[in-house]
Amino acid sequence: MDMSYFWTGWSPIWHTLLIGGVGYLTLVIMLRGTGPRTMAKMTPLDFVIAVSLGSVFGRTVTAVDVSLAQAIVALVLLVVVQWALAFGRSRWRFIRRVLDSPPVLLYYGGELQPKALRIHRLTEVDVHTAARQSGHGSLEGIQAVILHQDGSLGVIGQDSMGDGSSLLPYIERHD
Repeated sequence: MDMSYFWTGWSPIWHTLLIGGVGYLTLVIMLRGTGPRTMAKMTPLDFVIAVSLGSVFGRTVTAVDVSLAQAIVALVLLVVVQWALAFGRSRWRFIRRVLDSPPVLLYYGGELQPKALRIHRLTEVDVHTAARQSGHGSLEGIQAVILHQDGSLGVIGQDSMGDGSSLLPYIERHD
């Protein structure tokens, strides 16, 4: 049996320690510097960036042929891309339309929205579960249930509806 399966010397060990330590600190500093938006509830954009960062970090820590400079450039590149897309998203409607899926009205004014439920592969049970998780025993007293951009379901009670301005575009879309 070839002993290289068990030991290839100290060089790969030192490489892993250096890349892992510096890469980890670089990630923490960059993510701390980009603000809480990067680590908030994940939208699809956030999820892709998080998976990419994890993949790059994991690869650079274990690959002997990746230099420290290359590892840091790869991590910085992904964080800069995420920051640039978030910046563009906050400034231009076109970028928002490309990157974000709008909130979806699943229940409104006593009526389920079957087309929206079907399109988003949800059921009436999911709407009832959201109601229970928000402290309601039934849909009575609930004005709306919304599928948010991060995939969570939000419940708005009739007493919390106010003028409905945050729901108006989605209500009009379903009328």
